Amino acid sequence: MNIVVCVKQIPDPAEPGALDPNTKTLKRDGKLILDESDSYGVEMALQLADAAGGGEVTLVSMAPNSETSGLRTALAMGAAKSVLVSDPALSGTDALGTAKILAAAIKRVEGADLILTATESSDGYTGTVPEQIAELLGLPSITFAKSIAIDGGTVKVQRQTEAGYDECEAPLPAVVSVTAGVVEPRYPSFKGIMAAKSKPVDEVDCAALGIDPGSVGWAGGGQEIVTVEAAPAREAGEVVEDDGTGFEKIVAFLDNLKVI
Repeated sequence: MNIVVCVKQIPDPAEPGALDPNTKTLKRDGKLILDESDSYGVEMALQLADAAGGGEVTLVSMAPNSETSGLRTALAMGAAKSVLVSDPALSGTDALGTAKILAAAIKRVEGADLILTATESSDGYTGTVPEQIAELLGLPSITFAKSIAIDGGTVKVQRQTEAGYDECEAPLPAVVSVTAGVVEPRYPSFKGIMAAKSKPVDEVDCAALGIDPGSVGWAGGGQEIVTVEAAPAREAGEVVEDDGTGFEKIVAFLDNLKVI
C-alpha cells in the first residue's frame, strides 16, 4: 500500500514568534519543525503500510527556503521519501492556494492508494485544506478519522463526532484527515535519524508543477493583512454570593444576555 501524507513544517511553538513588519505574517525564515498534528498522520500511515504487508509512505510538504528539518523528522519516523514544494512566489498563499499546490505535488506520486492529512495545522487552523485537496483531485473525502482500516479497495473510518463516532467508508484512493491523539507517534530512533539524511527529497517549484505563480501567493489569495492588534484583556467576571437568592441573580443575568 502506497500512502501520501501531507505534512506542514512550522516555526517551533516553544520559541517566541515574530511577525514580518511588511506582510504582518509569521516569519518563516528560520528552522522549521514538523507540525505535531501531522505526526499522527505519519504514524497512522506507517501502521497501515505495515498492516498491508508492504508499500511505502511518501511525504508532501510546502515550505520556504528549501527547508527540510521537519521533513527529516517524519522521514526518520519511517517515511520513505518526500516531495517538497519551495518557491518565493508561494509567500502569502491562502488555504485554497495551498490545496492547489499540494494537490499538484500529490499527482507526482505514482500509485497513491490513500492520502492522509491532519484536520488542521497548528499555525493556521482553517481546517479546509483536506477537503479542498480532495475536490481538486476528484477523490472522496472523510474527515476527523479516529480509526482507519483498509478492506480490499475500501477505506473504513471511524469518524469522530461530539456524540461518539460515525462509521464511514469510501473507495480508494481517498483523502482522509486524521484527528490528533488517535495514535501514539513513534520517536525516531538513532538509526532512523541517520537513514533520514539520505532519503530522497524531490524539491520542485511552481513551474515544475505547472502552477501559475499569479494564482497563488498574495496575488492569488487576493488578501492583505492591514493591521495586527493584541487581543483585549479578559474583563473580570461578576461574583454572585449566594445569600439564598443567588439563583435568582443568575437567572436574571442569563435573561439579560438573552440566553434564556
